[in-house]
Formats: sequence, C-alpha cells, structure tokens
Amino acid sequence: MIPLPLNRASRAAESAREALGSFRGTSWLIGGPEGEISHTLRQGLLASVMIMVGSWGVGWLLMVPGSWMPLHNVLLPLRTTTAGVITCAVLLVVGALLLLRSWLRLSQRITAWDDPVALPTMRKAVLLWGAPMIACFPIFSRDVFSYLAQGGLLAAGQNPYEAGVSELPGWFGVGADDLWAESPSPYGPLFLLLAQGIWVLTGGVPEVSVLLFRMLAVFGVILMLLMIPRLAAAFGSQPAWAIWLCVLNPLSLLVFIPAAHNDALMIGFMLAGIWYALRGRRLAAVLLLIGAVAIKPIALVVLPFAVLLTLDRTASYLNRVREWAFAGVLAVLLLFGGGWLLGVGTGWFTTALGAGGAVLQGAPVGLLGMGVGWAAELLGGPDHDVVAGWIYAAARVVSAAVLAIMLLQPRLGNPVLWAGYGLAAVVLASSVIQPWYVLWLLPLFATVHVYRGRILMLVTLLITVMTLLSMVGQLSVVQWVDSLLVQAIALAVAAGYLLYIIFIDPNTTSLFRLNRPSARWNAAQGWKGLRGLSAPAESWSATDVYRKAR
Repeated sequence: MIPLPLNRASRAAESAREALGSFRGTSWLIGGPEGEISHTLRQGLLASVMIMVGSWGVGWLLMVPGSWMPLHNVLLPLRTTTAGVITCAVLLVVGALLLLRSWLRLSQRITAWDDPVALPTMRKAVLLWGAPMIACFPIFSRDVFSYLAQGGLLAAGQNPYEAGVSELPGWFGVGADDLWAESPSPYGPLFLLLAQGIWVLTGGVPEVSVLLFRMLAVFGVILMLLMIPRLAAAFGSQPAWAIWLCVLNPLSLLVFIPAAHNDALMIGFMLAGIWYALRGRRLAAVLLLIGAVAIKPIALVVLPFAVLLTLDRTASYLNRVREWAFAGVLAVLLLFGGGWLLGVGTGWFTTALGAGGAVLQGAPVGLLGMGVGWAAELLGGPDHDVVAGWIYAAARVVSAAVLAIMLLQPRLGNPVLWAGYGLAAVVLASSVIQPWYVLWLLPLFATVHVYRGRILMLVTLLITVMTLLSMVGQLSVVQWVDSLLVQAIALAVAAGYLLYIIFIDPNTTSLFRLNRPSARWNAAQGWKGLRGLSAPAESWSATDVYRKAR
C-alpha cells in the first residue's frame, strides 16, 4: 500500500507531465500517448546529451604540452568556475538518472518482447543514447589513462607486469590514477599490445588516445549487439530483452563508452566465442575465447564451460577432457608464447591471481580480511597485511574448488548459465568488487533466461546505486573549487531524483515493488520460480538448444 502523501505526490507528478505535454515547447519530449516509444527514445537522447555536456565540466581532462582543449573558450568557464563545475555535476547526475528512467520506461512501452519491432527498437536506442557519449570526456573512472600509461611502459621496453606506471617519464601527466603508480597491470597481453600500438600511433597524446580506446570499446559493444540476440534466440530467451538488460542499462553505456573500459571488448570476444562454439566451429570459438582472456584474464573462468558447447553430449568425461585439452594447449601456446614474444613472460597469469591488490579492499571478502587482519595484529599475531593475504588466498582456493566441482558434475547444466554461476562465485570471492563486474555476468544469464520479480528489481537497484556512487565519487574538480561541496550537491540532487523515481513517479514506482516473486523464463520451459529450481535431470546436450545456431 502506497502512503497517502506519496499518492498525492504521484498525482501531482502526473498532472505536471500532462501540462508539460500540452505545452508546445515541451510536447516533443514529454507529450503524446503513454504508449509511444518515440518519446522515451528522445528522453534517453536528451539524458545522453546532458551527460555529454556535464562531462565537459567535471570529466577527466589533462593539461599536457600541445593540448588545446583545457584552454578552449567554451570549456574554461565550465571547468574553472564554481558555478560552471556545479552546473556540470548536476547535469551529469540528472542525465544519468533520466537515462535510468528512460531505460525503465522503454521496457514498459514495449508491448511484448517477442514483438518484431522490439529488437530494432533496442538497437536504435543503443545508437541514439550511445552516440552523444562518444564526445564525452572520460567519466565514471579514469582507467583509460592507465591503459595508455601501461602501453607507454611496454613501448619503452618495460614490463607492465613488473613495473608500475611511475616508471614512465612524466607519468603523472598521462593521467593514470596514483594507485597504479607502483602496481602491475591486471590486463592481458593482447590488450597491452593494443595499448602499446595506441601509444606509438598517438605519441601519448591523451585526447586522441582516449578516442582510440573508446573505439575499441565501441567495437566490443557492436559485437555484443550482434551476438547477444543470436545466443538468446538459440537458447530460447528473448533477444530484445537481453539487449535491454545487458547493453542498454545506464551502467553499461557509461562504462563501455564514456569510460572506454576494456570490459566491452572482453565481453564481446567472450560472447563471439560462445556463439561459434554453439555452431560447432571449434577452432574459431577457442581462439575468440583466448582473445577474451588476453584482454582481461578473468575470462579464463568462462573458457572451460564455453568450449563444452561444441559437444553433442557432455555426459562423457572423456569428451569434456578432450575439449579442455584442446583449448588448454592452444591457450598455453598463444598466451604464454605471446607473452614471451612481447617480453612480458608469464606475468599476466601471476598478476591475474592477485589482481586488485592496489585497490581498496571493499568487497565482503576484502572487509573480512582487513577486519581479521587488524584483530590478529592487535592480539599480538602477524602483521595485518599477512593475515588478510591468507584470507584472500583462501577465498580464491574456495572459488577454484567451486569451479572444479561444477565442471566435474556428472549432470552438467547449460554451460553458458553455469559459466555465469561460476563467474559469480569468483567475483563474490574477490577481495575487490568494482561496479562494472556485474556487466560480466549479465549476458551469461540473460541469453539463457528472461527474469522478472524481485531478482530483476534488485539488479536494477544495484546498477543504479553503483552508477551514481561511482560517478559522484569520480568527479574531476580543479583545486580552487571545493570538491566536497560539488559532490554533496550532486549527491543530494541524485538522491532526490532517485527517490522520485522509486516512490513518487506514477510510471516507475510499480517496478520497485518487493511483493513480486522472482522467476525466470525461456521458450522451452516457460516461467519457473527460482525457489523451485533443482539440479538438471541429465547432463546438457546439443538437443537442449532451443533453436539451432546458424
């Protein structure tokens, strides 16, 4: 039951929407029948433009020799005055929440996910909402500058798995975060090779380099737009819904395009490998999956599950071992051989095992390690870092054991879905969980099932909170402007708009109700409650594919 004051607020909001919809100046954006998709697409476009303009004032921009952008007459007042910085920060967070609302409303305005117009509409939305973000300054994180610095390290003959970016002359001017100053690279050898190429091609100029890294990310997004619908159709999920959840949500758009994260490229290669495995193209599948590992080593978790898709039946352990051996030999030859040719050896593998050590240990396992470590030190035990390291190592061993148990189950489930479970176990056992880690998981679940109820609402809230907290915490503010004031105003505006969307907006409040049980659907099984799910009756086989991959 919605409290009376909130009912009144909802009615007032609806009246305001109707009034603005009848006014000539705003009817193009707000007016029209509630069922019209075009208005929601335009609202999302407006949100992206707001994010773009906001990023010009509080996004990351470097002052380096030869750079003209920091001194541009349009940008100077946005970046150097208190009024300009606050205005841009507010534009950024309001744009992000308007994008969230447009994303939610788009799902409501699609009459049915299997409607022929649904998938083209989702692709059109990705194009419309994503295009302005190409002109953004980096927001959400500045990892893209660490990509550039590590490429510069490699170009200078240094090993990024052994040396931090502080070894690069003038590294601070490249814009990499201080936490990477003495920390090894957590990325794969292929990505470092691409980063080296961008460094050499651009001479380390940040503006051009960021654009090229962003193009790599856009290529990853294009791969996702191609592969997610094909996989969803093959497994009996809804292609349009899968695109809506995996690519169109605000976290994906902001991480993949303005922040130019390499996660987009890794996910794109990973999904392409899964698709070719499903088609029985064994070599192509393994090469693409190894490519994903060579971008970010975390994709190694998905590889042993995905290669099993080439089998007609997974009941035979001999067949499983054969596929793992084939993929393993190729992976060793390409990854370790490639590392040797690059002059970085096996550092990518050993570094991946300890990835995140430079970042604040904020995940449950990280907090547990810190808490137990300090307690042990206070009681006269070993140094807190040593004890915390033991706990982190134990968590990794547990996650590895979970993966081994899953892979060796006599009755293996859908390999893509089980890869999602396995990857979730590894993420939860990590001492660091970054907001974008959830994006690795979404396609592995969404291409197999459609979800509804509390589980979808919780994912939506998770995406929203992670987007806002990371964005507000990563504002780039000049030294003479009070950054705490700017962040406080941005956070207050964000909190107010978020409360409006969840509790007052008459069109979105229904999406945040807790009384809807979680359930999942695909064409072969229909709707099933998550509580009633059980282990598969028999091991996965190619006959379980709903529609043959073509």
